[in-house]
Amino acid sequence: MDSAELLDLLGNANRRRILRLLARKPCYVTEISEYIGVSPKAVIDHLRKLESAGLIESRVDEQRRKYFYIARGFRLEVSVSPYEYGAKSAYPASSGLDLTSCEHLSVDLEPNGESDLDSLATDLRELERLRNELSLAQRWVQGRLTDVMERIGDQIDGDDRLTVEVLLALTDGAATPHQLSRRVDAPPGIVLDVLRLLEVEDVVERDGEQWLLADT
Repeated sequence: MDSAELLDLLGNANRRRILRLLARKPCYVTEISEYIGVSPKAVIDHLRKLESAGLIESRVDEQRRKYFYIARGFRLEVSVSPYEYGAKSAYPASSGLDLTSCEHLSVDLEPNGESDLDSLATDLRELERLRNELSLAQRWVQGRLTDVMERIGDQIDGDDRLTVEVLLALTDGAATPHQLSRRVDAPPGIVLDVLRLLEVEDVVERDGEQWLLADT
């Protein structure tokens, strides 16, 4: 499921409350209905949509009660600025992910591998500290991105915000005007005009049907 569909799905307050409850423990329909104060029929409808999206799963116990639980973790990030609107989702990486490939990130934290409660609590504390630091760094990056976008916009004639969006889309790699038009939600012809303007400024270059940021 893409980010836009996830946003629509999580736009409902009762579905968010259901997920908050299921993050604490698996529950059956009656429990959820009593907790959030809506009818079992409405709860079943919400659960069906969450299950269809792959966010939750269900199992049946010995009393044949159907329990629902969160299937897997995911992160949904929404970015809004004067020059950008976007949403993206990501699922947790495996514990064996090699972070040495991250050029701008250095993480000095290795879980100790112990399974006793004290050691796990230490890991939890350190990981939460790391998450808070990364959140602060992410806010810093977002601020600097907006600053750079504004400075680019000051040097562009015409629709500067669309031009910045096109440049931002190109940072992910080469793309055709049609691919870019879907990314920035603008007609391909208008996107092509922007690309040609940037080509004159030696900011982008053409490679067959694709466009990419020029080497500087």
